[in-house]
Amino acid sequence: MEIEIFGLRFCDIGGCNESFSIDVVDQFDHGNGSYFMACNGASRGLIDNFSRGSVFDTYSTSCTKMVEDDTKGSSVSDMLVDSFGRLHTYLRISVSERCNLRCQYCMPADGVELTPGPELLSKDEIVRLASLFVNCGVNKIRLTGGEPTIRKDIEDICLQLSELKGLKTLAITTNGLTLARKLPKLKMCGLNAVNISLDTLVPAKFEFMTRRRGHEKVIEAINTAVDLGYDPVKVNCVVMRGFNDDEICDFVELTREKPINIRFIEFMPFDGNVWNVKKLVSYYEMMDRVVNKFSDLKRLNDDPTDTAKNFRVEGHRGTVSFITSMTEHFCAGCNRLRLLADGNLKVCLFGSAEVSLRDPIRSGADDNELMEVIGRAVKRKKAAHAGMFDLANTANRPMIRIGG
Repeated sequence: MEIEIFGLRFCDIGGCNESFSIDVVDQFDHGNGSYFMACNGASRGLIDNFSRGSVFDTYSTSCTKMVEDDTKGSSVSDMLVDSFGRLHTYLRISVSERCNLRCQYCMPADGVELTPGPELLSKDEIVRLASLFVNCGVNKIRLTGGEPTIRKDIEDICLQLSELKGLKTLAITTNGLTLARKLPKLKMCGLNAVNISLDTLVPAKFEFMTRRRGHEKVIEAINTAVDLGYDPVKVNCVVMRGFNDDEICDFVELTREKPINIRFIEFMPFDGNVWNVKKLVSYYEMMDRVVNKFSDLKRLNDDPTDTAKNFRVEGHRGTVSFITSMTEHFCAGCNRLRLLADGNLKVCLFGSAEVSLRDPIRSGADDNELMEVIGRAVKRKKAAHAGMFDLANTANRPMIRIGG
């Protein structure tokens, strides 16, 4: 059966409850460590190309440029600068651990133990901490979860955050289920950037992956964001072998007529998501598939702090990006900190170290005392996260309790 999405036609599948196939994998080395690729004809050619350096030189970046120039002439607090000179101007705030989906890469099948409500940050605590960070130099805040739109006071939070002097970007990452009806008001409250998660264009696959229905609501949310003038509308797609890697080029097609930025994300290990290297589709393999169909794919200029490698197909309105956390990390340019829903500060997505900001607030700490706690945590941030096999064996929270 065929289905139509964004005016494009795709073949649906007859059901998704069967086991998805896993291709044989092979190992290779491109100079930054040993990684795995699918051992089929297309990717074998890709491995050969990269070993000769031709394609690798075109599409690979090591993100070794530091961000020291960003501190010159600015009033940024030393609190935000780590021991490697990285300036942290981007704060991701998880406003909820709860979600209305049960995505397999985010939440274990048997669920997670959530933090009791009284132990979560209140709206006033979120705004106070955000204000402190912005006063010290943060200029971008992203609201995450769980699912941030299910929080009842999300509009009030957006309104108060958008009024912070010095904040340039107020963004949200959402699964899109309730976004279509909430986005007009959220935009009025100052939300000026949107990321929507969508891992498949096939409704049956969506239900399999998320353990819930609602594919059409996510599509509606993407269209609503476009209609409201968000440009780009970022769409996050976690690519997993045997599940949605056959849809990569279909996702790229969505960028043809609309200001959509498709962001392909390498599958990452978190507690409970049963990560396996055989499920990982590397940046190089994804790129090979895209270039084979869209030979006029052009590299765009990336900011030194970008997590993504950004491209545009010639003539397309939207763009295509790859987030390569596993095969080619971007730690050298990292400018991100994470405030979790329970008030813990996490300086690295993959690091287990956390420090509570909620406890000192509730003990009466003033801003200077909070800045000392934050500054010490930032200074302890490591130069880079561990390799993907080490990460798979390292204790960390499930993604739903960190914030996407």
